[in-house]
Amino acid sequence: MLYRPSGLACARLGITISARRVRTAVARNRIRRLIRESFRHAGRGLEGFDIVVIVSGAAREAGNPAIFESLTQHWARLRHAGQRT
Repeated sequence: MLYRPSGLACARLGITISARRVRTAVARNRIRRLIRESFRHAGRGLEGFDIVVIVSGAAREAGNPAIFESLTQHWARLRHAGQRT
């Protein structure tokens, strides 16, 4: 996950999933849906950031709960980083 302060009142999300890492479109779309849903739940505390999620090949085998938990931890770290700036 990469992030940069944007100075905007809302957070923006970008997602990259390489077809080499996650072969099927069905799997790539499943991961995109999970990322968007997790981002929507994370909501508050992410304002003012441009965020890019780069998906690794490990996400291909990971189940939905594992991906969601990983993203939750990333959002928490990002909120913490935002409080320090």
